[in-house]
Amino acid sequence: MAVIEVEGLTRTFRARRGHQVTALDHVGLEVGQGEVLGLLGPNGAGKTTLSRILTTLLVPTSGTARVAGFDVVERPREVRRRIGLVLGGDRGLYGRLTARQNLRYWAALQGLDPRAVRRRTEEVLELLGLAARADDRVETFSRGMVQRVHLARALLGEPDVLVMDEPTNGMDPHAGAGFRALVRTLRSNGTTIVLTTHDMQEAQALCSRVALIDHGRILRIGSATELLAGLRAPRTLTAEGVKADTAARIAALPGSATTDAEGNLTARPADDESLAQALLLLAQARAESIAVAAPGLAEVYRTVIEDREFTL
Repeated sequence: MAVIEVEGLTRTFRARRGHQVTALDHVGLEVGQGEVLGLLGPNGAGKTTLSRILTTLLVPTSGTARVAGFDVVERPREVRRRIGLVLGGDRGLYGRLTARQNLRYWAALQGLDPRAVRRRTEEVLELLGLAARADDRVETFSRGMVQRVHLARALLGEPDVLVMDEPTNGMDPHAGAGFRALVRTLRSNGTTIVLTTHDMQEAQALCSRVALIDHGRILRIGSATELLAGLRAPRTLTAEGVKADTAARIAALPGSATTDAEGNLTARPADDESLAQALLLLAQARAESIAVAAPGLAEVYRTVIEDREFTL
């Protein structure tokens, strides 16, 4: 059963000088119970706009979106009772309040049973490793800890649907690993999650499906396996201590190859024969740390999403 249903969703904004910007362009998708959907795309692609509409923070220009069977425009209160939202950043928390005070305040705003608020607050503080700093002001927290308070706030009401926009921003490796374990637990418990991220490895590890979005449209959607099956991407060959003559011979093979000043090589041979020749050249030259990596979501992303960040 679809927990999130989006049909023909469009959102436009008025830009400067009266120009109209289309942030979402007739988007359609469904997300099932217990599914983790990753939203991948460049800045300005429409990911955050979609997240804000699903959580009733924005109204669509046209089209419909339903969460747990409730229309986000016609029944926003019902939707809010069933969702948790992690937008991150400095907004949404009060820096002069402690972590515990912030959570109790937001629990009261959500209308949670006062008898359960204290218990639930302590549960999420412990779950997210915030118990030791629960009585410190949020303004003294690192960016990663602030992100954890945002996540704790979203989990207070034990939501059916969790929408998270760049939730691991600023988290150190330990906190990031804890976050991934938490997502897997929530998913196994039936929570539906929409996760916006730029971290391809995180998306590949956590998401049931990923949607590649650009210019307000979903260009591809499917599991990592499905997307990779439709992509004929080369494997990536890396090595260290590669001399200039060896690097030049590998660069002459079909595919692409670059080597930096320290002799670190990154190559994407076009086919198996070119890969075998490159490996032989590296072995003969006694290069170090030779490794071959299979294509992943990063390769899918680079193939589907146009590169407009740099023009080197």
